[in-house]
Amino acid sequence: MPIAADITTPEGQAALFDACPKPDILINNCGGPPFRDFRELDRTAMMEGLSMNMITPIELIQKSIGHMAEQGFGRIVNITSITVKMPIAGLDLSSGARAGLTAFLAGVARTVADRDVTINSLLPGYFDTGRLRQGFAATAARTGTSNDEVAEKWAAAVPARRFGTPAEFGKFCAFLCSAHAGYITGQNILLDGGLYQSSF
Repeated sequence: MPIAADITTPEGQAALFDACPKPDILINNCGGPPFRDFRELDRTAMMEGLSMNMITPIELIQKSIGHMAEQGFGRIVNITSITVKMPIAGLDLSSGARAGLTAFLAGVARTVADRDVTINSLLPGYFDTGRLRQGFAATAARTGTSNDEVAEKWAAAVPARRFGTPAEFGKFCAFLCSAHAGYITGQNILLDGGLYQSSF
């Protein structure tokens, strides 16, 4: 049952929960804010970024988690970004807000784990989406190169030598939402083709 609404508003959230008052699964996935030099961000832009990528997901979790804990099952997945661990200039507001969401929920996840309610985050790297192509365009404009040149350079930086597909991301997210993933909680899982190079 699709609901078209601005879920950063009380009215939008009310419409969502009127349609599904007791969700078993909540996936928070918000695009934006767009690439922008941090010096161009005024207070309004910063507040909007925080609202979209930190405050609204927390509000939706507040409205969902009680029912999940009561029934003894729930899955919450937050789609954040590899930039939480590996910052990219121009996505500073997005990275900061998503990192704030990550830290906020780290303790919360442990309070409901005994009720088979899990809270995890997926940190996508370079997936072939419109959002990624916005990044190509912004980088190309800044560096005086073409979108194709930027895409080739970014793909070459990934050990897998390709961008991820939305389908493979969706399948991993579906696994986290399944009964088989009940022992995974409070985790921030990179799906990046090996781009973030670390042992831990």
